[in-house]
Amino acid sequence: MSKSKPDQLEQEISAFLQSQDAWGRDGAEIEMIETHVSRVFLNGTRVFKMKRHVRFPYLDFSSLDQRKQACDAEFAINRRTAPDIYKGVQPVTRDQDGKLYVDGPGSVVDWLVEMVQFDQTTLFDRMAKNKQLDRHLMEKTAEVIALFHKEVTVVRGRGGQAGSSLIARNNNQSFAEVSDDILAFEQIDRLQILTDRILEDDGEILDSRRDIGLVRQAHGDMHLRNICLFEGKPTLFDAIEFNDDFAHIDILYDLAFLLMDLDCFGLRSLANCVLNRYFDVSGGAMSDPENFKVLPLFLSMRAAVRSHVDAAQARSLDDPALRDERAQDARNYLEMAVSYLQLTRPRLIAIGGLSGSGKSTLARDLAPEIGNAPGARIVRTDVTRKRLCGCPLDEKLGEDGYTPEMNAQTYEAFYSEIQKCLNEGQSVIADAVFARPGERERVAEIARETDVAFQGLWIDVSEQIMIERVTARLNDASDADAEIVRQQQAYELGPMIWDRIDGSGMAEQTLQGAQLKTGEQKKT
Repeated sequence: MSKSKPDQLEQEISAFLQSQDAWGRDGAEIEMIETHVSRVFLNGTRVFKMKRHVRFPYLDFSSLDQRKQACDAEFAINRRTAPDIYKGVQPVTRDQDGKLYVDGPGSVVDWLVEMVQFDQTTLFDRMAKNKQLDRHLMEKTAEVIALFHKEVTVVRGRGGQAGSSLIARNNNQSFAEVSDDILAFEQIDRLQILTDRILEDDGEILDSRRDIGLVRQAHGDMHLRNICLFEGKPTLFDAIEFNDDFAHIDILYDLAFLLMDLDCFGLRSLANCVLNRYFDVSGGAMSDPENFKVLPLFLSMRAAVRSHVDAAQARSLDDPALRDERAQDARNYLEMAVSYLQLTRPRLIAIGGLSGSGKSTLARDLAPEIGNAPGARIVRTDVTRKRLCGCPLDEKLGEDGYTPEMNAQTYEAFYSEIQKCLNEGQSVIADAVFARPGERERVAEIARETDVAFQGLWIDVSEQIMIERVTARLNDASDADAEIVRQQQAYELGPMIWDRIDGSGMAEQTLQGAQLKTGEQKKT
């Protein structure tokens, strides 16, 4: 028989995988999910993923050998984070009579990645749409990502200014292939000008991050559609296997895709939560404030990638409604890409109050509104202390963690991180008891030294409410209990020149009170 053309073969195999012949005739309904680079077939318990026979500037699946290599790489790479989901690579074969099989007789005509099907309602993009993502789940996700980034292989000879410039050039090339009925070329030009300027200005920082080992064999495509809850745990899957330039990257660029995607879903508060938790638990160079210097670039480049990918998919779709939806997504992402590079001056907000006053809750609620996307860095003495002691955030410290020497060390590290973040252009919310006038003056002095706007907030709450709150806490970095609250009532606060907020009501009421106070920036 004559050899099928690649597009005809792809269609033939797709039809075969949508039939019961490919699945052992178990009678299950088969669903197909299509992207511009793959087709995924699901029958309720098993999944076959086929590489489409396509060629783009950033990937080439046009030959059988290339698709085999990509399938093998996808299986190996994703076993790092999802070993119970990825099961193997299977051939599609054709016998002498022209009949297709999965791992059957005859010659190999294509290759598939075999996976276990998980509950599709646990995909994080679907959970986001259904308002099922919450702070606790996203904090756990941030911890999973931080651990993954710590363990993956450091890559030499990639990343840095050259690696980021290569991604930018690929974005430019991909944008050039998108017709102007989807994206406005004027906006693309604006994005390219801003990107090139920042790549030039921050080139040394990007190279320094590469040189200290922050370029690693990362996930590469860590948006909400590629994270699920599997057996109750946040699980990363569908990592990039087709282009090392997109996977051997700065790990903050890896994280930036998730932050950007949460922001796109209108979940900036969760993006801020992920960012802060990631920095809190990662430590070392992974949490260095210098991260904030390059984060806007990484967020913008991630949005740009999503924009041209969705635009390319829109051009390939036959369904007019779906095409229009993807085209609008592409435009939204392009707008975000430009906005991330339009930076504001940093500011410092200090939130003080006795244990149980609600200062950490207020910091969390206020942070997404402050500074550049996805909001302010929350620097918290409770977290700083645990990190210095090498203790997990949700484990209680012993007496050694609260000696006068440790207290002094904690506050010194606390002030140092605040100042470093501000110097990198990052807004900060400083979260501490701030019971002593000298502590309040010191944080205000940091604002003066770095020439940023400062706001001090003090939360007033009754002793009984504070006791109730600390007693009810679960999985919190603070070790304060009812006895600590009682001891703190004897503190001599001294003159209180910070703006006072009633924190006795619901968190939303405290936030509204803080918003009234922080509506206009103040210089000290």
